[in-house]
Amino acid sequence: MIAGGPSQQMLRAMPVLEVRDLSRSLAFYKDKLGFDASTWGEPANFAIVQRGTVTVALVVAEEGVAVSSRHWAVYLYVSDVDALHDELAANGIILPDAPVTQTEYTCRDFTIKDPDGHLIGFGQVYDADPLGPGLSARTGRDRMMRA
Repeated sequence: MIAGGPSQQMLRAMPVLEVRDLSRSLAFYKDKLGFDASTWGEPANFAIVQRGTVTVALVVAEEGVAVSSRHWAVYLYVSDVDALHDELAANGIILPDAPVTQTEYTCRDFTIKDPDGHLIGFGQVYDADPLGPGLSARTGRDRMMRA
């Protein structure tokens, strides 16, 4: 922890995902997930996609770089996880599971894969905590702060 506490508030995050084919990824994020997009480079090698206040960057990976992981690359908080699940199903997204209630971190969520195998979680907080989802004492926040 910074002595005296942080002086500036952080406003939002923009995860950056490496992708193999930017055009394919843009089509997925725009057509399937409903994001708007801007691209940079000639040919385009970087994009920022946005839906509401959620922003994700996509960058073309170097040849031979592995781009997916077995963990969430992005976890997005939403207002109605069941409605979003239905929307994505209607858009042709493969949804292996319905939303599940997770008592450990107080969210109801589901996970999809993007064209590069990145795991994207969508969650709705069902038990609000002033520190935010997953940050309360019930999930170890006090132990983290003392360490």
